[in-house]
Amino acid sequence: MNSAKILWVDDEVDLLKPHIMFLRSKGYEVESCNNGYDAIEMITADHYDLVILDEMMPGMTGLETLPYIKEQRPGLPVIMVTKSEEEMIMDKAIGSKIADYIIKPVNPSQVLLSIKKNIHSRRLVSEQTMADYRAEFGRISASLGDADTFADWKHIYKKLVGWEIELSDGDDPSIREVLTYQREEAGVEFAKFVRRGYAGWINNRSADTPVMSHTLMRTNIFPEVESAAADGRKTTLLLIDNFRYDQWLAVRSLIDNLYNVSTEDFYCAILPTATQYARNAIFAGLTPLAIDKLLPDKWLNDNEEGGKNRYEEDFLHRQLQSNGKTWHTTFDKLVRPEQGRRLIENIQRVYDADFSVIVYNFLDILSHARTETEIIRELTEDDAAFRSLTRSWFEHSDLYILLRLLAARGHKVVITSDHGTIRVDNPVKVIADRETSQNLRYKTGKRIGGYNPREVFAATHPEELQLPRGNLSSIYLFATGRDYLIYQNNASQFVRYYRQTFQHGGISMEEMIVPYIVLNPKS
Repeated sequence: MNSAKILWVDDEVDLLKPHIMFLRSKGYEVESCNNGYDAIEMITADHYDLVILDEMMPGMTGLETLPYIKEQRPGLPVIMVTKSEEEMIMDKAIGSKIADYIIKPVNPSQVLLSIKKNIHSRRLVSEQTMADYRAEFGRISASLGDADTFADWKHIYKKLVGWEIELSDGDDPSIREVLTYQREEAGVEFAKFVRRGYAGWINNRSADTPVMSHTLMRTNIFPEVESAAADGRKTTLLLIDNFRYDQWLAVRSLIDNLYNVSTEDFYCAILPTATQYARNAIFAGLTPLAIDKLLPDKWLNDNEEGGKNRYEEDFLHRQLQSNGKTWHTTFDKLVRPEQGRRLIENIQRVYDADFSVIVYNFLDILSHARTETEIIRELTEDDAAFRSLTRSWFEHSDLYILLRLLAARGHKVVITSDHGTIRVDNPVKVIADRETSQNLRYKTGKRIGGYNPREVFAATHPEELQLPRGNLSSIYLFATGRDYLIYQNNASQFVRYYRQTFQHGGISMEEMIVPYIVLNPKS
């Protein structure tokens, strides 16, 4: 039975008795009145789930009654019934945030459909979504065993993220548990896939080598700049640290009114999936090992003091020069809010550049703040909450203002990241000395032991993965899935502090399958 309570307001309400009886037969509780004054009193005194409001009433019209209803109950859906299809009346009704409108003569089935759409749509959509996922579950599970290329895993990841977002508003926790189980299963299989193939990819020995951090610029981004220049347009690369595909989906509807999405794809972040390695590789167009060998004065290993990302602009200019690109280029790194405001105040320099690069660090800061700040933990208790906070931040950020300005100037915009992030919940103990790196998703150092090789991906010969050694006996350990690496000493303290925090540096779809978006302005 439908337990919703409806108020029908019409000066000819006596003629509507057959319609009211029809709705009652469908399980609705329906009350009525014949003028706007009584309607306002009834809404003030009682709870209703929906109002059906006649527009043409003597005394107080429906359009005059509507603001009073919204003042009392802003979220109450109102269906407007009118005899007129005059555009001005429709514009006023829609501008007053009606939920729907019906043209007289009223058809009972039409009324029922509108009620279902406005009262039960969330439940009906949720039920259909859950049914669709149950039907898809088997196909996704089968695809996990068959996936043997990075393209296969991009497809699987995109599907799983889509289902997570679709099911996040559902009322059935059991179906979300099934999806969580399937994502964990996919994470295990993806880690096996990376273990098998990564050395071949990073050394370009595999026929399935994906676009990776160190090849992203010359393979994907430079051609976009060239195609825009051929049309007399400029290009802006927006690199948002820690930006995942689900966060892109969370903000996409805000961008859709400004840009057409011409490309929505992914590339593979290198290991470790940490800023020091992945972002330097993007701008240098080189693997970390190659940077260390060719530009030793601009590479610091984990155990060395100093800023690890100080030379990104230098790396970019070197890569542009080595690829014969003579574009006028700007480079901005935005870490603090005032830097974003300052860039907007000096936006002309971005307008004038053939290729402008903007690195935005906010999401990385937010991830770390979640670890350090209790209130941020509460606001981002799970991935859905983290997406919601991302959207809220983006909607009120300088970054959104910047995108609107670039759209108005006709800039092509490329949005990507250096790596993603994953919420960890399973501690894995290792033994290491104080020289070992502090990252929770990977460790590198000369005295690392006590680990189970089945639980981690151990790179005992870092050069095979194009990684530099801090010293001759250094190795790398990478956590997989939702694991995080902790030391034997103070293990319980680390477990409490870091469980359910967002981390990066290891092997997971969330960290390694990075969105790559190309936007062309609608204007």
